[in-house]
Amino acid sequence: MTAPLLLGDPEVRARLTPADAVAAVRHALLAHHAGQLSAPPRVRAPLASRELVFTVGELSADGLYGFRAYDAGHHGTQLVAVWERASGELAAVVHGAELGPRRTGAIGAVAVEALARRDASRIGLIGTGPQAWTQLWALSAGPLRRAEVAVFGRRTERAERFAARARDELGLSARVAGSAREAVAGREVVIVATDSATPVLEADWVAPGTHLSTLGPKSTTRYEIPPELAARATVLVTDSRAQAGRYGADHLLGPAPMAELGAVLAGAAPGRTGDEDITLFSSVGLAGTEVAVAAALAAACGPPRTEDLGAG
Repeated sequence: MTAPLLLGDPEVRARLTPADAVAAVRHALLAHHAGQLSAPPRVRAPLASRELVFTVGELSADGLYGFRAYDAGHHGTQLVAVWERASGELAAVVHGAELGPRRTGAIGAVAVEALARRDASRIGLIGTGPQAWTQLWALSAGPLRRAEVAVFGRRTERAERFAARARDELGLSARVAGSAREAVAGREVVIVATDSATPVLEADWVAPGTHLSTLGPKSTTRYEIPPELAARATVLVTDSRAQAGRYGADHLLGPAPMAELGAVLAGAAPGRTGDEDITLFSSVGLAGTEVAVAAALAAACGPPRTEDLGAG
Protein backbone atom coordinates (compact mmCIF):
# COMPACT_ATOMS: atom_id res chain seq x y z
CA MET A 1 0.00 0.00 0.00
CA THR A 2 1.37 3.41 -1.00
CA ALA A 3 1.08 6.18 1.55
CA PRO A 4 -0.94 9.19 0.37
CA LEU A 5 0.64 12.51 -0.43
CA LEU A 6 0.26 14.82 2.56
CA LEU A 7 0.15 18.40 1.33
CA GLY A 8 -0.41 21.74 3.01
CA ASP A 9 -0.45 25.46 2.35
CA PRO A 10 3.27 25.64 1.41
CA GLU A 11 2.72 23.13 -1.42
CA VAL A 12 -0.46 24.90 -2.55
CA ARG A 13 1.33 28.25 -2.72
CA ALA A 14 4.41 26.82 -4.43
CA ARG A 15 2.98 24.21 -6.80
CA LEU A 16 -0.64 25.04 -7.64
CA THR A 17 -0.66 27.43 -10.58
CA PRO A 18 -3.67 29.53 -11.59
CA ALA A 19 -3.69 27.81 -14.98
CA ASP A 20 -3.80 24.34 -13.42
CA ALA A 21 -6.53 25.31 -10.96
CA VAL A 22 -8.68 26.90 -13.67
CA ALA A 23 -8.19 23.91 -15.99
CA ALA A 24 -9.17 21.48 -13.20
CA VAL A 25 -12.31 23.46 -12.37
CA ARG A 26 -13.32 23.84 -16.02
CA HIS A 27 -12.90 20.08 -16.46
CA ALA A 28 -15.06 19.42 -13.39
CA LEU A 29 -17.80 21.83 -14.53
CA LEU A 30 -17.99 20.17 -17.94
CA ALA A 31 -17.93 16.73 -16.32
CA HIS A 32 -20.84 17.77 -14.11
CA HIS A 33 -22.85 18.85 -17.13
CA ALA A 34 -22.04 15.57 -18.88
CA GLY A 35 -23.15 13.52 -15.87
CA GLN A 36 -19.60 12.46 -15.07
CA LEU A 37 -19.30 14.37 -11.80
CA SER A 38 -21.50 13.27 -8.94
CA ALA A 39 -21.84 16.39 -6.77
CA PRO A 40 -24.63 16.37 -4.17
CA PRO A 41 -25.25 19.52 -2.12
CA ARG A 42 -23.08 20.04 0.95
CA VAL A 43 -23.96 18.25 4.15
CA ARG A 44 -23.94 19.89 7.57
CA ALA A 45 -23.25 17.78 10.65
CA PRO A 46 -24.17 19.57 13.89
CA LEU A 47 -22.10 18.69 16.95
CA ALA A 48 -22.27 19.75 20.59
CA SER A 49 -20.31 22.97 20.08
CA ARG A 50 -19.47 23.04 16.36
CA GLU A 51 -20.92 22.27 12.96
CA LEU A 52 -18.82 20.37 10.43
CA VAL A 53 -19.58 20.84 6.74
CA PHE A 54 -18.80 18.21 4.10
CA THR A 55 -18.80 18.43 0.34
CA VAL A 56 -18.25 15.24 -1.66
CA GLY A 57 -17.73 14.47 -5.31
CA GLU A 58 -16.79 11.71 -7.72
CA LEU A 59 -15.19 12.31 -11.11
CA SER A 60 -16.17 9.05 -12.73
CA ALA A 61 -14.17 9.45 -15.94
CA ASP A 62 -11.04 10.25 -13.92
CA GLY A 63 -11.51 7.43 -11.42
CA LEU A 64 -11.32 9.83 -8.48
CA TYR A 65 -13.58 10.65 -5.58
CA GLY A 66 -13.23 12.45 -2.28
CA PHE A 67 -14.48 15.03 0.13
CA ARG A 68 -13.78 18.38 1.74
CA ALA A 69 -14.49 19.10 5.41
CA TYR A 70 -14.42 22.34 7.37
CA ASP A 71 -15.81 23.98 10.50
CA ALA A 72 -18.86 26.08 9.56
CA GLY A 73 -17.93 28.72 12.11
CA HIS A 74 -14.25 29.00 11.17
CA HIS A 75 -13.56 29.13 7.44
CA GLY A 76 -9.80 28.85 7.77
CA THR A 77 -8.35 25.35 7.89
CA GLN A 78 -9.99 22.79 5.62
CA LEU A 79 -9.22 19.19 4.75
CA VAL A 80 -9.58 17.66 1.29
CA ALA A 81 -9.07 13.93 0.70
CA VAL A 82 -8.81 12.24 -2.72
CA TRP A 83 -9.22 8.51 -3.35
CA GLU A 84 -8.49 6.44 -6.45
CA ARG A 85 -11.61 4.48 -7.36
CA ALA A 86 -9.88 1.50 -8.99
CA SER A 87 -7.70 0.67 -5.98
CA GLY A 88 -9.73 2.29 -3.22
CA GLU A 89 -6.49 3.82 -1.96
CA LEU A 90 -6.27 7.28 -0.47
CA ALA A 91 -4.11 9.20 -2.94
CA ALA A 92 -3.74 12.63 -1.37
CA VAL A 93 -4.74 14.72 1.62
CA VAL A 94 -4.54 18.51 1.48
CA HIS A 95 -5.00 20.57 4.63
CA GLY A 96 -4.84 24.28 5.35
CA ALA A 97 -6.48 27.54 4.39
CA GLU A 98 -5.24 27.96 0.81
CA LEU A 99 -6.85 25.30 -1.39
CA GLY A 100 -10.49 26.21 -0.74
CA PRO A 101 -10.27 29.90 -1.70
CA ARG A 102 -8.08 29.13 -4.73
CA ARG A 103 -10.64 26.61 -5.97
CA THR A 104 -13.37 29.27 -5.55
CA GLY A 105 -11.15 31.74 -7.39
CA ALA A 106 -10.77 29.29 -10.25
CA ILE A 107 -14.56 28.87 -10.48
CA GLY A 108 -14.86 32.64 -10.65
CA ALA A 109 -12.22 32.88 -13.38
CA VAL A 110 -14.06 30.31 -15.50
CA ALA A 111 -17.28 32.29 -15.04
CA VAL A 112 -15.59 35.52 -16.11
CA GLU A 113 -14.04 33.90 -19.17
CA ALA A 114 -17.39 32.37 -20.14
CA LEU A 115 -19.63 35.37 -19.51
CA ALA A 116 -17.65 38.61 -19.78
CA ARG A 117 -17.26 40.59 -22.97
CA ARG A 118 -14.38 39.48 -25.17
CA ASP A 119 -12.88 42.98 -25.02
CA ALA A 120 -13.05 43.23 -21.23
CA SER A 121 -9.98 44.97 -19.83
CA ARG A 122 -11.11 46.59 -16.58
CA ILE A 123 -12.00 44.84 -13.33
CA GLY A 124 -13.78 46.36 -10.36
CA LEU A 125 -13.28 44.45 -7.12
CA ILE A 126 -15.13 45.09 -3.87
CA GLY A 127 -13.49 43.20 -1.03
CA THR A 128 -9.93 42.70 0.15
CA GLY A 129 -10.04 39.32 1.90
CA PRO A 130 -8.73 35.89 0.85
CA GLN A 131 -11.68 35.23 -1.49
CA ALA A 132 -11.14 38.55 -3.27
CA TRP A 133 -7.42 37.79 -3.59
CA THR A 134 -7.89 34.36 -5.14
CA GLN A 135 -10.32 35.75 -7.71
CA LEU A 136 -7.50 37.94 -9.02
CA TRP A 137 -4.96 35.13 -8.60
CA ALA A 138 -7.01 32.83 -10.83
CA LEU A 139 -7.62 35.55 -13.43
CA SER A 140 -3.94 36.48 -13.58
CA ALA A 141 -3.07 33.58 -15.90
CA GLY A 142 -5.92 34.14 -18.36
CA PRO A 143 -7.11 36.72 -20.88
CA LEU A 144 -7.46 39.38 -18.15
CA ARG A 145 -3.88 39.08 -16.89
CA ARG A 146 -3.22 42.59 -18.25
CA ALA A 147 -6.45 44.06 -16.92
CA GLU A 148 -6.58 47.29 -14.96
CA VAL A 149 -8.02 46.61 -11.51
CA ALA A 150 -9.79 49.06 -9.19
CA VAL A 151 -10.08 47.74 -5.62
CA PHE A 152 -12.34 49.05 -2.88
CA GLY A 153 -12.37 48.00 0.77
CA ARG A 154 -13.81 49.49 3.92
CA ARG A 155 -10.31 50.05 5.31
CA THR A 156 -8.14 52.12 3.00
CA GLU A 157 -4.84 50.87 4.41
CA ARG A 158 -5.83 47.26 3.83
CA ALA A 159 -6.95 48.07 0.28
CA GLU A 160 -3.60 49.75 -0.35
CA ARG A 161 -1.74 46.63 0.80
CA PHE A 162 -4.02 44.45 -1.32
CA ALA A 163 -3.44 46.52 -4.47
CA ALA A 164 0.33 46.56 -3.87
CA ARG A 165 0.35 42.79 -3.49
CA ALA A 166 -1.63 42.39 -6.74
CA ARG A 167 0.95 44.53 -8.52
CA ASP A 168 3.97 42.82 -6.98
CA GLU A 169 2.88 39.16 -6.99
CA LEU A 170 0.46 38.98 -9.93
CA GLY A 171 1.81 41.71 -12.18
CA LEU A 172 -1.62 43.34 -12.40
CA SER A 173 -2.19 47.05 -12.82
CA ALA A 174 -4.08 47.58 -9.56
CA ARG A 175 -5.11 50.74 -7.75
CA VAL A 176 -7.37 51.66 -4.85
CA ALA A 177 -10.75 53.18 -5.66
CA GLY A 178 -12.02 55.95 -3.42
CA SER A 179 -15.49 54.43 -3.17
CA ALA A 180 -17.44 51.34 -4.13
CA ARG A 181 -19.14 53.33 -6.87
CA GLU A 182 -15.78 54.34 -8.33
CA ALA A 183 -14.65 50.70 -8.27
CA VAL A 184 -17.73 49.66 -10.26
CA ALA A 185 -18.04 52.56 -12.71
CA GLY A 186 -16.97 51.76 -16.25
CA ARG A 187 -15.84 48.22 -15.42
CA GLU A 188 -16.59 45.36 -17.80
CA VAL A 189 -16.07 42.89 -14.93
CA VAL A 190 -17.23 43.49 -11.35
CA ILE A 191 -16.45 41.02 -8.57
CA VAL A 192 -18.07 41.34 -5.16
CA ALA A 193 -16.37 39.25 -2.47
CA THR A 194 -17.45 40.45 0.96
CA ASP A 195 -19.21 39.17 4.06
CA SER A 196 -21.56 42.14 4.13
CA ALA A 197 -25.17 41.55 5.16
CA THR A 198 -26.31 44.66 3.26
CA PRO A 199 -25.65 45.66 -0.37
CA VAL A 200 -22.25 47.19 -1.03
CA LEU A 201 -23.29 48.67 -4.37
CA GLU A 202 -26.43 49.94 -6.09
CA ALA A 203 -28.01 48.29 -9.10
CA ASP A 204 -27.83 51.37 -11.32
CA TRP A 205 -24.07 51.62 -10.84
CA VAL A 206 -23.66 48.54 -13.05
CA ALA A 207 -23.42 49.60 -16.67
CA PRO A 208 -24.82 47.67 -19.64
CA GLY A 209 -22.31 45.09 -20.81
CA THR A 210 -20.97 44.34 -17.34
CA HIS A 211 -20.36 40.87 -15.99
CA LEU A 212 -20.84 40.67 -12.20
CA SER A 213 -19.82 37.80 -9.92
CA THR A 214 -21.11 37.62 -6.35
CA LEU A 215 -19.40 35.39 -3.79
CA GLY A 216 -20.73 36.58 -0.44
CA PRO A 217 -24.08 36.42 1.39
CA LYS A 218 -27.01 35.85 -0.95
CA SER A 219 -30.04 35.05 1.20
CA THR A 220 -33.18 37.18 1.43
CA THR A 221 -32.05 38.52 4.81
CA ARG A 222 -28.30 38.89 4.19
CA TYR A 223 -27.05 39.89 0.75
CA GLU A 224 -24.05 41.80 -0.60
CA ILE A 225 -25.68 42.83 -3.91
CA PRO A 226 -29.12 44.39 -4.38
CA PRO A 227 -31.86 42.04 -5.63
CA GLU A 228 -32.70 44.58 -8.34
CA LEU A 229 -29.59 43.45 -10.19
CA ALA A 230 -31.26 40.14 -10.99
CA ALA A 231 -34.01 42.00 -12.81
CA ARG A 232 -31.43 43.89 -14.88
CA ALA A 233 -29.42 40.79 -15.78
CA THR A 234 -29.88 39.21 -19.18
CA VAL A 235 -28.66 35.86 -17.91
CA LEU A 236 -28.27 34.41 -14.40
CA VAL A 237 -25.71 31.64 -13.92
CA THR A 238 -24.56 29.55 -10.98
CA ASP A 239 -22.06 26.72 -10.65
CA SER A 240 -24.54 24.38 -8.92
CA ARG A 241 -28.30 24.66 -9.11
CA ALA A 242 -28.56 21.82 -6.60
CA GLN A 243 -26.55 23.77 -4.05
CA ALA A 244 -28.40 27.02 -4.81
CA GLY A 245 -31.65 25.11 -4.39
CA ARG A 246 -30.76 24.34 -0.76
CA TYR A 247 -31.55 27.99 0.00
CA GLY A 248 -35.14 27.33 -1.03
CA ALA A 249 -37.28 30.47 -0.94
CA ASP A 250 -34.51 32.16 1.08
CA HIS A 251 -32.24 32.61 -1.96
CA LEU A 252 -31.75 36.22 -3.01
CA LEU A 253 -32.56 35.42 -6.63
CA GLY A 254 -35.74 33.64 -5.58
CA PRO A 255 -37.44 31.52 -8.24
CA ALA A 256 -35.50 33.13 -11.08
CA PRO A 257 -34.09 30.43 -13.37
CA MET A 258 -30.32 30.12 -13.22
CA ALA A 259 -28.35 28.31 -15.88
CA GLU A 260 -25.45 26.15 -14.75
CA LEU A 261 -21.97 27.30 -15.69
CA GLY A 262 -21.09 23.84 -17.02
CA ALA A 263 -24.04 24.01 -19.41
CA VAL A 264 -22.90 27.44 -20.64
CA LEU A 265 -19.38 26.11 -21.19
CA ALA A 266 -20.77 23.14 -23.16
CA GLY A 267 -22.96 25.39 -25.30
CA ALA A 268 -26.12 23.77 -23.93
CA ALA A 269 -27.36 26.95 -22.21
CA PRO A 270 -27.14 30.53 -23.43
CA GLY A 271 -24.60 32.88 -21.95
CA ARG A 272 -23.82 36.37 -23.13
CA THR A 273 -25.56 37.16 -26.43
CA GLY A 274 -24.42 40.76 -26.94
CA ASP A 275 -22.08 43.46 -25.70
CA GLU A 276 -24.86 45.25 -23.83
CA ASP A 277 -25.93 42.22 -21.78
CA ILE A 278 -25.50 42.26 -18.02
CA THR A 279 -24.48 38.79 -16.87
CA LEU A 280 -24.69 37.72 -13.22
CA PHE A 281 -22.83 34.77 -11.71
CA SER A 282 -23.84 33.51 -8.27
CA SER A 283 -20.99 31.41 -6.88
CA VAL A 284 -22.18 28.72 -4.45
CA GLY A 285 -19.38 26.14 -4.72
CA LEU A 286 -19.95 23.09 -6.92
CA ALA A 287 -19.02 20.02 -4.85
CA GLY A 288 -16.23 17.95 -6.35
CA THR A 289 -14.33 20.93 -7.75
CA GLU A 290 -12.10 20.89 -4.68
CA VAL A 291 -11.35 17.20 -5.35
CA ALA A 292 -10.39 18.09 -8.93
CA VAL A 293 -8.09 20.90 -7.79
CA ALA A 294 -6.51 18.73 -5.07
CA ALA A 295 -5.85 16.04 -7.68
CA ALA A 296 -4.19 18.62 -9.94
CA LEU A 297 -2.00 19.73 -7.04
CA ALA A 298 -1.08 16.11 -6.26
CA ALA A 299 -0.11 15.56 -9.89
CA ALA A 300 2.10 18.65 -9.79
CA CYS A 301 3.78 17.46 -6.60
CA GLY A 302 4.38 13.92 -7.90
CA PRO A 303 4.39 10.60 -6.02
CA PRO A 304 5.67 10.55 -2.44
CA ARG A 305 9.35 9.81 -2.08
CA THR A 306 10.45 6.69 -0.23
CA GLU A 307 11.95 8.75 2.58
CA ASP A 308 8.61 10.57 2.97
CA LEU A 309 6.92 7.25 3.69
CA GLY A 310 9.14 6.38 6.60
CA ALA A 311 10.34 3.25 4.79
CA GLY A 312 13.28 1.31 6.07
